[in-house]
Amino acid sequence: MTLKRVAMEFGMGTDLHGMDYTKPAVRALKDALWHNSLSMADAFGFPRDAMQVDVLIGVAQPDKVDREEVAAVLPYGSAKVIVEHGGLDIEKENGDTTVMANAAAVVYFDIAEAT
Repeated sequence: MTLKRVAMEFGMGTDLHGMDYTKPAVRALKDALWHNSLSMADAFGFPRDAMQVDVLIGVAQPDKVDREEVAAVLPYGSAKVIVEHGGLDIEKENGDTTVMANAAAVVYFDIAEAT
């Protein structure tokens, strides 16, 4: 198997009031995906489900992200969700916190090396 990276998209998402880390992670991935109309699968003659997507999420509290909920955002392909320390927690005067997440979606296909 020879995985070749064919696309990389970035996004940002927030949760303004709830201190929910999954919600901004989902929003960040949607932001990354919904700003493009890539036709990689069609261009290479692959079914869309052949896409392998590494989803990298950065939030201040990685253990509070539901990886399955984030993966469910992808309309097709298989996902590997990796959550790392990043993003921002922005404290407010009222004791509430805004959570910011960053996302990168890296798309691969199994493409045989040219000989």
